Amino acid sequence: MDDFSDLIAANKSFAEDFTPGDFDGVAHAGVAIVTCMDSRIDPLRMLGLEHGDAKIFRNPGGRVTSAALEALVPGVHLLGVERILIVPHTKCAMASNTEADLRVKVGKSMGVDASWHRFHVISDQIAALREDVQMVRSHPLIPDSVAIGGFLYYVDTGLIDQKF
Repeated sequence: MDDFSDLIAANKSFAEDFTPGDFDGVAHAGVAIVTCMDSRIDPLRMLGLEHGDAKIFRNPGGRVTSAALEALVPGVHLLGVERILIVPHTKCAMASNTEADLRVKVGKSMGVDASWHRFHVISDQIAALREDVQMVRSHPLIPDSVAIGGFLYYVDTGLIDQKF
């Protein structure tokens, strides 16, 4: 139980000043972001958004997976999403290692064989981003009225660059 005591204490402090406001679960800026789970990325702040403005889906590499699409479809139809940003980043572990590298590193860390696990590494981030943007644009349940953009986030500068 002590493994989480610092986070539970921080939550209690957060809750003392918590004001629920009128949040209704809708993306008030009409934005959804698919990005990496990397802790260097602050999806709301990097776009000048605030709590309640966007729907955020994160995974290793910031790829559009079937789970990301499962999130984007109701976001568009039920939660006010009108713009979708797909935002991988520089210096990503998923783009700077091979499957073999990660299997060795994880196996060594765990002390077991990890050769069976798939990490979905990205050999070419820009090609993968192009593919992901096209996958969202061509999804039969995401209308053409939704703006979809592919961006690269630079972890050393905080800037994003629209690629697609």
